[in-house]
Amino acid sequence: MIYVNAFLFAGIVCMIGQIILDNTKLTAGHITTLFVVLGAFLDTFSLYDKFILWAGGGALVPITSFGHLLIHGALEKAEEFGLIGLAMGMFDLTASGIISAIVISFFLSLIFKPKD
Repeated sequence: MIYVNAFLFAGIVCMIGQIILDNTKLTAGHITTLFVVLGAFLDTFSLYDKFILWAGGGALVPITSFGHLLIHGALEKAEEFGLIGLAMGMFDLTASGIISAIVISFFLSLIFKPKD
């Protein structure tokens, strides 16, 4: 059942994004930002963790998970170190993904040439 829930959650996120893209003048960058903020908002009230328990990896793959991880790490460090912990913890949980994207992008830019 977890596979069905994962498929449904990720599919609903994609469907909402496509509906917004088709019916508004928002760009893909706007929609991505909207989903990151939505994930952060849901994690602020501890709702996104319930989605993760229900949908498993389906809730960890979409862009909403990035906002969830940013806020989750920041709030965790804020409990330990106070206000300075917000800045310290924001990229703790996302650091490996960000570094991987940078390193992979660098090596792919060396291999492939951009088209004019």
